[in-house]
Amino acid sequence: MLAGCATSPEPRHTASTPYYTPTARSDERLEAQASAFESFMHKASGIDASFSGPGEVSQALQTGASHEPKQFEAGMIAYAAMAALQEPGFVAGVQRASRDRDLANRLTANPELATDLPGGDAAAARANAALFRQGEALADDGQKVKRAAYSVQHQAWSKARVPDPAGRLSRVKRLSTVSYQASAGDEARMRGAVAQGGRRGGATSPVVARGVALAALSVLGQSDRGRALMSEPRTAMCLRMAKLNLYQCLASAGPHYEDIFCLGQHAMIDPGQCVVEATKAPTHRMVATKASYRR
Repeated sequence: MLAGCATSPEPRHTASTPYYTPTARSDERLEAQASAFESFMHKASGIDASFSGPGEVSQALQTGASHEPKQFEAGMIAYAAMAALQEPGFVAGVQRASRDRDLANRLTANPELATDLPGGDAAAARANAALFRQGEALADDGQKVKRAAYSVQHQAWSKARVPDPAGRLSRVKRLSTVSYQASAGDEARMRGAVAQGGRRGGATSPVVARGVALAALSVLGQSDRGRALMSEPRTAMCLRMAKLNLYQCLASAGPHYEDIFCLGQHAMIDPGQCVVEATKAPTHRMVATKASYRR
């Protein structure tokens, strides 16, 4: 398990505990971006580590590779915003503060100011918990797949070399550039996920601050101004490194069981840890992942 300080989840929302749901047309983009993030996390976390043949490994690898890092990062921040919008006190506080006509300008220029708004700390704690749950789940499931890279070796097929490894790598790289395509139920599942509640304390990270600021802009009806908030350098680098390490791992892999290792470590654990790290305030030391399979 990854270390964390998550508190007990709060009760799910009911009719007596309403939460803000964006309805303006300008917020459709926010929901779509959050749905893209949740959709990948849901599908990748659902990879079954009980591999019984090369076809299952190939399909799982396609699932794990199917995200574009920039879209993933933007979706992560949008997902944090959607979670922050579940905090009624924050939504009410932003609505009261909307009399300040310069508020949107200041939030765009300095997203950390969002936590100073009434209910801002509680909204940040919700966003933190929502992202941490997603990242921890993917990293944990990736550990299961990584362990399978060793346990599967008693099956003869796992030791056979991957046919057309160059073609396999090209397909993975192509999948990594394809934008998310919405599927039926994605938005509803995302809404259910962010409504789970729960708060996680600690200093507000840049990604969480951007999410809370984006939520505030949504309440103000100015979501379009949040485009500049959809990336954060430390997280962007982490996600790029995870993807590059996946490519490097696959380029050097031989038999199928090594593909399973690459999948678990670099398509699941690494991006999952990037999400977890995105919930933490930065330190002076940045940990970069590295392709590490040794044959």
